[in-house]
Amino acid sequence: MEHAVIMAGGAGTRLWPLSRGNRPKYLLRLFQGRSLLRQSYERLAARFTPDRVHVVTTVEHLPLVTEELPEVPADHLIGEPCGRDTANAIGLAAALLDRRDPHAVMGVFAADQIIAPIERFSDALDRAYQYVADHPETLVTFGIRPASAHTGYGYVQRGRPIGEGIYEAAAFREKPDAATAARYVAGGQHYWNSGMFVWRASTYLEELARHLPDSHAKLTEIAHGWSEPDGRGRAEAVYPTLTKISVDFAVMEKARRVVVVEMDCQWLDVGSWTALAEVVKPDASGNVPVAERAVTLNAAGNIIVAEDDHLLALIGVEDLIVVRSRDATLVCRKDAAQQIKDLVKLLEDQHGDRYV
Repeated sequence: MEHAVIMAGGAGTRLWPLSRGNRPKYLLRLFQGRSLLRQSYERLAARFTPDRVHVVTTVEHLPLVTEELPEVPADHLIGEPCGRDTANAIGLAAALLDRRDPHAVMGVFAADQIIAPIERFSDALDRAYQYVADHPETLVTFGIRPASAHTGYGYVQRGRPIGEGIYEAAAFREKPDAATAARYVAGGQHYWNSGMFVWRASTYLEELARHLPDSHAKLTEIAHGWSEPDGRGRAEAVYPTLTKISVDFAVMEKARRVVVVEMDCQWLDVGSWTALAEVVKPDASGNVPVAERAVTLNAAGNIIVAEDDHLLALIGVEDLIVVRSRDATLVCRKDAAQQIKDLVKLLEDQHGDRYV
């Protein structure tokens, strides 16, 4: 049976001060009045009934996810005791699914991406699920045709064509420098690595056993006892001992058979405030307002964000990020956006968890 797994994790520190420990970025309502998690679920609802949707999040965020997605059965909301990166989060979901359905085919989707139009998204899913049905030993990743030479994304190089919009995956490339990214785009053989996948749960577990055997053994143990009275306590003891590693490093770059399905659509991984400029139409001066009330005078190229009706007014400034939350305000240059993560660490050192 086909399933969808939404990965709702990550600190989202580059979206401070709106993204916090008690309100992760996938719950922010920055677009269309709905959270990124809600939009992710609604994209999948066209294909999957609620009983075939699963969400992996942290234990502390389970109540928030439950409130946001009341349709999804409670036992399909998987709470990680702590974050151990994507190889283990996906492995936990695969191990639990494999116990429930030995023939489960699982798609893995992020809770913090913007994808449009949904028809092209759905078409790519159709091709990927069908390919896995016909070739159950295969791991499928989705590639996005790059719209720019983006240095913040990983890339996957396509190889021999093996179907309509389907290629052997020749190589995975980490976040490149600007010159390398430009070369990738010009060559036409590289996709942005979307972080979305389709495979049989059992196939992923076989690859995990081959390349990360300790995690495979421990996740299998956790899954076997998940519904037992002491199962969650055992998970809390074992999970922190897992090697923290991404699915790309642990599995995808080493797996025996990986193919890439082209997803021809607008795609954005909402990882920083500067990303908003790619989906929000700027005004005549290049300002990107994501606020109910924003006024500018002789100001250009700024990103202006507030979720309430607080007025933000900018005069005579350029290329700033201005974000207002209930108890904190961020002002920084756009070219310093990557330092927001360092700022959050500084705030934690100076103020504990009050502002993070």
